[in-house]
Parts: sequence; C-alpha cells; structure tokens
Amino acid sequence: MKEIKDIISTKMKDQHFDSIAVGVLDFDSSKFESFEYSRELGFSKTPNLFFDLASLTKPLTLATSYLLNPNIFSEEMKWLLCHRGSLPSWGLLDRETWREQVSSYPISLAKEDLYSDFSALRLMLEIEKVGKKPFYENCSPVWDKEVCHWSELKDPSLCPPTGFRNGHSVRGEVHDPNAWVIKDKISHAGLFGTINGVCKTILNLENKSQMRSKLQQAFKEQDPKRRFILGWDRVQNPGDSVAGNKASDLTFGHLGFTGTSIWIDLKTSKGVVILSNATQNYWYDKLGLNGIRRAVSDKIW
Repeated sequence: MKEIKDIISTKMKDQHFDSIAVGVLDFDSSKFESFEYSRELGFSKTPNLFFDLASLTKPLTLATSYLLNPNIFSEEMKWLLCHRGSLPSWGLLDRETWREQVSSYPISLAKEDLYSDFSALRLMLEIEKVGKKPFYENCSPVWDKEVCHWSELKDPSLCPPTGFRNGHSVRGEVHDPNAWVIKDKISHAGLFGTINGVCKTILNLENKSQMRSKLQQAFKEQDPKRRFILGWDRVQNPGDSVAGNKASDLTFGHLGFTGTSIWIDLKTSKGVVILSNATQNYWYDKLGLNGIRRAVSDKIW
C-alpha cells in the first residue's frame, strides 16, 4: 500500500482533478485496504469522501440483481444485461416520458455489442415488471451503508466536485445529465459511495452470490470476442488495458465516466477500486487518470 501511495502522491501532482481514493481487495481473506487523497489535505486517515460512481451504478444494480436472482432473467433480459439488445446507446430523456420512450424500442439479439445506457434503463424496467417491486430493492441488500443514491446524500460537502452545470459547480449532485433530469433511482447512473463503502459492497456481493465462481463459469462458456459478461465489462486485450498491463484474461470490472473503476482478476483473487473526480474541470482528457489506473493495477496484479 505504501508503494501505491507513492504512485498517487507522484502522479496526482500533474492531474487536472484533485481527489482520488484507492481500495485493494483480497477475496481469499475477504478483506480490503484503502486510502483517500486530496491535493489540499493529502492522505486522509479516515476516508469519508462520497464520489459520484457514474456507470459503476450499472454493475452495482443490474449485474448485482442478476447475481442475486438469475432465475427472473429471461433471454431478452440477458441480452440487455450484456448490451446486446439492439437498443440505442444514448439520447436525452425527459422526466415525464423517459419510461415510455425507453420501453418503445424493440429488443432483438444484436450481432455486435453496443454499450448502451438505454439498454441499462430498459433492463431496469423489465426487472421491475417481473419482480413487482421498486428496482433498488433487488440489489440494495448487499450495499454498504456508505453507498447510496445521490438524492439520499446527507452531506453534499463531502462530495468532490465533478464538473459544471448551468454555470455552477456540480457537487453532491449526479453528473450524468439524464440521471439529473429523471431524479429517480435508476440503473445507469446515480449512485455515490466512499471507497470503503464500495469495497465492502463488492465483498458483500461475493459472499451473498458467489460472484467469482459464477463469473469463472461464464468465462468458460462465453465467446471471448464478447465484451460484456453477466453485466460486467471484461479485459479483451491483456497487456494493453486500463485495467493494467498485467491484468489477466480473466479480469472483469467496469468504468465510470467521472473517473471511477472496479477491476477484479480471477487468477489472482485480487481486486482494485479507484474513485476520482476526473471530470472536475473537463471530461475529455483521461490520459493522466488512465496512467494512474494502469500503474496502480499492475502493482496489485
């Protein structure tokens, strides 16, 4: 952990964002270690910043729902889970009509994977239809108390800023424009969490669902050309990945637009969580962040 802290203290000097947190998971012992860093305060003794998890919301809701209760998923729902349902990738939604719009698209098996927020939202609606209960009730039982929807944040001042909206700093509010407009508890974005909260949630998910054994089996059965696996992303190019150049071909996880990531390597039984506010000043340059992701992950693998 000291060597990882050295990487952070060195590389954060040159970044255009000011906050980052790292968690290292050991699944064999069901334990983790973590730290938090801000340019103003340095390393915190008690990590307490709530980061906008952005698209990490997808695996923490949809993949989690599948792992906890796979029997409710039809074939079409599985296509949506793995972004193969032929829905558009994105578009601006209206708070009053988004459910009707997302429900209007026909579902069919696509030849190619197309990463799609609309697919995530449609799957949420299908899960609600089958389960007949609010969507978050399917996945929240494994969430730590320090993972929550942005509308439930108790102290927005503990959230690093992630950008600007209408001339104001976005802080303690979801960055994603559709999640901001919709306001509801949805599947593609909207969760916030501390580094400890996310690490505990992943270990809870493993303990409740045997996540690693299910992913291990899925890796054996699935075409390696397919990018998504049980609602997670996967490393398709070992040796050249933001999950680290030393990540194996049995590594799965997800990225979040605001500068967040989870990666789990089945060969080492280790995981790495990185939370940051990489979109604090602008979103289009992730070169520095990806350098941090690779350096930290390779140290762990």
